Amino acid sequence: MNSMNKEVNDLLARQLATWETARHSYEALTGVRVKELNVRGVPYKVQFNPARIVSSGAKVDAKSIRERRCFLCAANRPAEQEGIPFLGHYELLVNPFPIFPRHLTIPETEHVPQLIGHRFADMLELARELTDFTIFYNGPRCGASAPDHAHFQAGNRGFMPIEADWRTRIGETVVQTECATLYSLDDAPRTTLVIDTDDADEACRFFQTIYHALPVPEGDQEPMMNILALYESSRWTIFVFPRAKHRPACYTAEGDARLLSSPASVDLGGVFITPVEQDFLKITADDVAQILSEVCLSPEAFVHVKEHIRNEIR
Repeated sequence: MNSMNKEVNDLLARQLATWETARHSYEALTGVRVKELNVRGVPYKVQFNPARIVSSGAKVDAKSIRERRCFLCAANRPAEQEGIPFLGHYELLVNPFPIFPRHLTIPETEHVPQLIGHRFADMLELARELTDFTIFYNGPRCGASAPDHAHFQAGNRGFMPIEADWRTRIGETVVQTECATLYSLDDAPRTTLVIDTDDADEACRFFQTIYHALPVPEGDQEPMMNILALYESSRWTIFVFPRAKHRPACYTAEGDARLLSSPASVDLGGVFITPVEQDFLKITADDVAQILSEVCLSPEAFVHVKEHIRNEIR
């Protein structure tokens, strides 16, 4: 175990011993219910996790953000919450409302907006140091419950189905250079790009090309996306999920049509989080497919993005 993994494990042990809120949340994880769904040939899990209502139900409109205290700023955190410095301007924190048996939140020390454009190299470095974890990024309108404060998250490696089976779902090689390959997966209605490389600079070049190939919605500062990154055997695997919409229609529907699903990186990685028991019981593979078809790029838009990338990387 490398030193950073050990530091994080020690941090979690200390926090569970001294921070009652976190201890109760992690104990509750042992009782979460999970069911498996086959969504057009792709395996997904659904997790009933009531504590995640804090994130799934978060009000992230501009007015609500302005009126609440930022829970990622050091001055507003619980007194019991400890952190480990990283790269001089991040802190590794135990997430008190976990999805994973080990779940970290990694905020920037300054209160600055959630934007990935100039932080992708930091994400790669986190993955290289935290090899027991998968690092993830939720865009400001792609599941981030703190869109006003830059942060990553991390959770146990191997938790999400996509980590184990993505190579069996390669649809095409979009571009390939001497030390990096960009694939797209055959996993519609999810739209997935995968960067596979042992070169951090090339990973950044590929990512920036994807970043600039994606549309930027009116009023937004960057393209909508979720990202997962992991490091194994001296190679990075980065999953980029381009997005078209923040939340599906069922999120605000009335009556039986309502389903509180606000997809973020973990959902797109294959584990749908349902904080409401009724939703957990009723959600079907068709529901998941419909949600993905709404929040991910359309097939036509995805083809256009890949063509743009090919034209840029030669």
